Amino acid sequence: MGIQGLARFIDDHGAILTDDQFRNSKLIIDGTYLYHSLYFKSCFDQKHGGDYDDFEDQVCKFFKALRDCGIEPYVIIHGGSDFSDKKFETQLHHVQSRINTANSLSKGLRGSGLLPILIKQVFKQVLSSLKVPFAQCIFEADQEIASLAERWNCPVLSNNSDFYIFDIQAGYLPFSHFKWQNASTQRGSSQRYIPCKRYTTTSFCRYFNINRQLLPVFAAIAGNDYVNLNKMGFPIRWEDKLPMEPNRRPSKFEQITCIPKLLDWLARFQEQQEALDSVPRLIGHGKNNMDSALQALSLSTETYQLQPGCLEKFFIKGKAPDPGHLPDHLSVLPDWTLLPLMKGTLSSSIIHILQLRPVIQGVQVEDHSLPSGNNTSRPIRQVVFGLLLGESRAVKEYDRDGINLTSSMVKAILPSAAQQMQLDMLNQVLYNISVRLEVFLETLGVSQSTLNGVPPHLELPVAVTYYWLRHAHPRPDHPLLQALLLGLVYGELCRQRKSQRGMDQNMNENTHRHTQLRIGARSLDKGVAHAYSQWQRCMRDGLDLNQLLCFPLPEPQIACPAATQLYRGTLVHQLVGKLRGGVTPDSLLMEGPSSGQLYRAMLEAILNSQETEATGQPDGPSADSGRKERFNKALSSCKYRDHYIRTTIHLLEF
Repeated sequence: MGIQGLARFIDDHGAILTDDQFRNSKLIIDGTYLYHSLYFKSCFDQKHGGDYDDFEDQVCKFFKALRDCGIEPYVIIHGGSDFSDKKFETQLHHVQSRINTANSLSKGLRGSGLLPILIKQVFKQVLSSLKVPFAQCIFEADQEIASLAERWNCPVLSNNSDFYIFDIQAGYLPFSHFKWQNASTQRGSSQRYIPCKRYTTTSFCRYFNINRQLLPVFAAIAGNDYVNLNKMGFPIRWEDKLPMEPNRRPSKFEQITCIPKLLDWLARFQEQQEALDSVPRLIGHGKNNMDSALQALSLSTETYQLQPGCLEKFFIKGKAPDPGHLPDHLSVLPDWTLLPLMKGTLSSSIIHILQLRPVIQGVQVEDHSLPSGNNTSRPIRQVVFGLLLGESRAVKEYDRDGINLTSSMVKAILPSAAQQMQLDMLNQVLYNISVRLEVFLETLGVSQSTLNGVPPHLELPVAVTYYWLRHAHPRPDHPLLQALLLGLVYGELCRQRKSQRGMDQNMNENTHRHTQLRIGARSLDKGVAHAYSQWQRCMRDGLDLNQLLCFPLPEPQIACPAATQLYRGTLVHQLVGKLRGGVTPDSLLMEGPSSGQLYRAMLEAILNSQETEATGQPDGPSADSGRKERFNKALSSCKYRDHYIRTTIHLLEF
């Protein structure tokens, strides 16, 4: 996002950027662009739902490089957005593009730009484990990032070309020129630094001989996420000063070649208003809606004005914004939600829902001839909507229908256990943990006894997996369940190893191990992809519900150095292929008790609950003997035996 063509234009004018040896400084990092860049530039898998462990290792390496150079990072993750939704049409365009990419990948064609659906949650968890300060911004993040950088006199690291416009004294470091993997040591000292290029508005304005006050006008006329004259019917053809066809999207070449002409035109003005008053002569007289175009340009320039923000108070004192000082559109947020939102322990989607704004569902590779995988977890989201809005409301959701982006209204509902709950008091002792747990379990259709014997940190994944088996379509077969549980046990094994050996020592070992695991795992089974896409959607919405209910169950770590790793796409896809090809679970297990016990506990919890539901037999002591008999039959039909359940998954022998 940002100003189309500007980054390439600046790269083509190399004198604007200055070489820098960055070290010993605070650094404000645009976290959303960081996790996008780290995932895509590392060429991680995009077809199988995400390899979060590889991404985790890359994030750890990035922040280690900063630490070695004395750089103090502060990460800002986008959460809220401008209430006017000036970017909404741009967002819809990008979502349709991602749907097209997912469809291409599902057919074995090339494509890029598809993030795993749990990537934001993983990123926040890894930052927490590394003790990197971060905030999930409840306002429009770009202004907050720029304001904090100006306040602390340090640069911004991002890939967003809007930061070429903000007047930040310490400048802007484009991520594309930030060579963190090539950290070097200064001659004659032990001081390490990261080679990069630094941009300042002073350098840009001196190069093109324009007043820096005109940069917001330049961004607005050039076209950004907030306003686009071409789409509004006011395009400019600089070659002959005649407008080109309305609504035609200019080519990248046209965007780049128009920039110097626009800068030449702006050089004749000294103040913003003077330039804005001259816009009608630039785009032609007598056009309809000229006033609306001028108003849009004026409002767009305001988005680049630096205002006092709330991030400094949060980072220094750990405090959320004063509720009395929030803008009107954020007054719908209950006071208790502000700090969890900024800490990232509450999903930023609640901001959109409470404002009754449209919610855009994530895109994954799946079978596009089937309904969207998001449909599977819709009942969970409906409860989230009900807790936030009450049962009488509905939320507009955007999701795919085939390969087209469509919208529908999704009704809010409340389970019986939540009928008397009030959002403003959801975090108070009035609703103790047993009440909130009852709401969560009722939503997922899971009884408390189902989780008996399951380690606390895996209770939520087991509950979600049980829900997935009951709601996924087509219904998952046994190898899909087997592979998923084997992946969970393997994640637990990784957790134990990392806890014992330390993060840094494990990085290279994990990279080597997973490279071997992925041999032969590149082909895609669309049915498997669709099933696990549904599971990840259920996990995502289950995590959101658990957070909103103030964690009645411990939050599992998807990929984190000191916790359980839940999902790695290429691994579980490969496991399904092996199991369907005749490989039995015992060939994937070795001697020892702990991992086998974990596997058996999860399997027994899920199969027992399925059998109980199928027969209608209630939980309780009187049901134990019949349940055990049905469970043993289920084990036999799935080709399971107790002697299959041993300790470690012997995955490296594939």
